[in-house]
Amino acid sequence: MASASKDFIRQLEGYGLTTASILYRLPDHPALLQTYIWQDYDLAPRFPVLLDFLEFWQKELAGPLHSVTVTHARLIRPAEFRAVDGEINLH
Repeated sequence: MASASKDFIRQLEGYGLTTASILYRLPDHPALLQTYIWQDYDLAPRFPVLLDFLEFWQKELAGPLHSVTVTHARLIRPAEFRAVDGEINLH
């Protein structure tokens, strides 16, 4: 029997898909900004996975961070229910 994927298990544990748009300065041309898109499963509102990545960036990479914009979506959540008045009979 196949087991569930690691990503699916993380979603059941409350992780959601987090996307960060990271603007950073080019090391050789600090007046220019470059964009890097990062995406992983993370826990809102603390974002420990993203913060670990940004800490790594600041320690190991030469391009200083300018700004980070974060979006987050829980992919597994309660279903929406909408009551509908009426009935259609098909013969």
